[in-house]
Amino acid sequence: MNAHTAVKPSIVSGLGLKESSKTAVLALLDLVLADEYLLYTKTRNFHWNVTGFHFAAMHKFFEGQYEQLDGFVDEVAERSRALGGRSLGSMREFLSKARLTEAAGDAGKKESAMIAELLSDHEALVRSLRKDVDECGRLGDQGTADFLTGLMESHEKMAWMLRSHLS
Repeated sequence: MNAHTAVKPSIVSGLGLKESSKTAVLALLDLVLADEYLLYTKTRNFHWNVTGFHFAAMHKFFEGQYEQLDGFVDEVAERSRALGGRSLGSMREFLSKARLTEAAGDAGKKESAMIAELLSDHEALVRSLRKDVDECGRLGDQGTADFLTGLMESHEKMAWMLRSHLS
């Protein structure tokens, strides 16, 4: 075999990412997207259904959080598309891939319980993102590792804001 016929690793559309790495990164981004969408939906649910003495403040606080999460959802989906993937787009897909759990039947839940549940989810997402960053580095996708690091830092800050409400 001469140099021109040697088998070369499959590189995705000139991005310098092996096909096997791309497939693994896209699967990981599906998990992140599902978690982000589930957390967005849960936060929106709590925004709509919060009651109590601090209703106005908590309604506005949850709104700010779900708006930020909406941006994360879009960024993760677009990262997947930039790497040549197809972004998840249905509730069935999100629920089948999410590492977080849905908040169903929350009628009458107190605001402190809502905050504690969201805090727990943000902290779980931070832990997952730490592993995801390491995995992207191992796969040779420093771009996605950097992207997920920024996302992780945003969730750390959101967790701090939630934690501050419980103090």
